[in-house]
Amino acid sequence: SSVSHLGPEVVFERIRNAGVITLNRPKALNALNLSMIRHIYPQLKKWEKDPETDLVVIKGAGGKAFCAGGDIRAVTDAGKTGDSLAQDFFREEYILNNAIGTFKKPYVALIEGITMGGGVGLSVHGRFRVATEKTLFAMPETAIGLFPDVGGGYFLPRLQGKLGLFLALTGFRLKGRDVQRAGVATHFVESQKVKSEQPGVWERELVHLITHFVESQKVKSEQPGVWERELVHLVFLSVEGIQENLKQDGSAFAQKQAETLAKMSPASLKITFRQLQAGATMSLQDVLVMEYRLSQACMRGKDFYEGVRAVLIDKDQNPRWQPSSLKDVTEQFVDSCFAPLGEHDLKL
Repeated sequence: SSVSHLGPEVVFERIRNAGVITLNRPKALNALNLSMIRHIYPQLKKWEKDPETDLVVIKGAGGKAFCAGGDIRAVTDAGKTGDSLAQDFFREEYILNNAIGTFKKPYVALIEGITMGGGVGLSVHGRFRVATEKTLFAMPETAIGLFPDVGGGYFLPRLQGKLGLFLALTGFRLKGRDVQRAGVATHFVESQKVKSEQPGVWERELVHLITHFVESQKVKSEQPGVWERELVHLVFLSVEGIQENLKQDGSAFAQKQAETLAKMSPASLKITFRQLQAGATMSLQDVLVMEYRLSQACMRGKDFYEGVRAVLIDKDQNPRWQPSSLKDVTEQFVDSCFAPLGEHDLKL
């Protein structure tokens, strides 16, 4: 099998009839940066047309993460200085998400280890997502003054019940088999099967999965997960309604979720609530156009920079959100975040 290294950050291989993409920044938990996006997109387009390539597999190097998210530090630095990366990163990332969502051949993401944010965008829109017991899935953006982007507005409201809204608002982490139970993964495989030394083995496994389980086997869990029982609280018309309900419920789980929500950016919570509400009836393309508008609203605002400071830079975990409470996030403000950008809108 031929290996071409396009910069060490992404490795492309042809293993028989499979195009294999390996995200190769293990020290950074395979976080996705603009140069990786710019390598992956044309390669996908090439493989989509290539009669020798029957499927595409994407995986992460290093065993700890598939992809822990986008390179958010670089984006906030750019936003502060007015560098165009603040537009380019989101635009090109969403164009790649759309290419995955519309890919004409089987696209298989091996989501082993940490799969968050930008890593979710590289996996959930593809036809197959294979989780292992080591998978850790979350969309934790409301904690950094952002919103669950990369097509989260399309994917999350289509999960069962209000699960997507719950994951989006709280950043709740799903682990192992729960990732498949939730419908985030289409399949579950034991880690050592994916780990085997000869690449041929997991490729055969995958081809086996694809041919035999096109209709995803739903794992019938013995007990529904905690979150399944508890999600009844989220059947609400507003973030305030959810918060109120959780507080009144009194169970330890509800208490913990209420505390989590209280730490999130109030503006992010309201934007996210509206994003998922709207996204439930939109195409992936329309969702990505909407999310691009939201990304630029976040780049113009303060919470994203403050969230990144508190969580990723100073790590004091004490963001000072503006506004600091849900009641001060006005409808007008939320509306303004969704406003079209004219010639700057995302074109797909």
